[in-house]
Amino acid sequence: MDTQLYLIPTPIGNLEDITLRAIRILKEVDLILAEDTRTSGKLLKHFEINKPLQSYHIFNEHKTVDSLTQRLTDGQTIALISDAGTPAISDPGFLLVKACLESDILVECLPGATAFVPALVKSGIPSDRFVFEGFLPHKKGRQTRLLQLADETRTVILYESPHRLIKCLNQLAEVCGESRQASVSRELTKIHEETVNGSLSELIDHFGKKSVKGEIVIVIHGK
Repeated sequence: MDTQLYLIPTPIGNLEDITLRAIRILKEVDLILAEDTRTSGKLLKHFEINKPLQSYHIFNEHKTVDSLTQRLTDGQTIALISDAGTPAISDPGFLLVKACLESDILVECLPGATAFVPALVKSGIPSDRFVFEGFLPHKKGRQTRLLQLADETRTVILYESPHRLIKCLNQLAEVCGESRQASVSRELTKIHEETVNGSLSELIDHFGKKSVKGEIVIVIHGK
């Protein structure tokens, strides 16, 4: 194989959402980098992929970039996967890609699963122009970012954890107004998948009445 670093999207829930090409390349590379080797180990076992697996996450990526770049320079082929979705989208990967490009190492990213695309498409909110914000800052700079997003004319997409969903929706309602239209998707492609569309006040009322689980995507109508 000519390309030496592959970014391989993995299913965000349903295991059938992985491409045949992704499975083939994962079986051909010399090494697979995984955000959580336990999580990825189950996926690889399911598809009978038996390749060396190495941990690569936000806590060790700075320390391992040089050694991984050297292995690639020496001719090894490496695949990077995250726990779910496309690597480097709110997941580790950017530093390694940057280092590879600086060292003239070929990088290829396969198309595949990522949570914000289905959430956006099924939200009923304009998808021709949008901005992806990922996770907002937890504390420092959060209010400033929220105020900026309130004036954004394009559709805004956020990721959020279930235990912070109501807090986030309330903060959005404060800066955008309770009537701003939005959509919340959770557990995408899984058995308990749910998408709720409505005003921010309606979403707060809906999700405030129950315990929320699963990964969350929030889509907000532009100003």
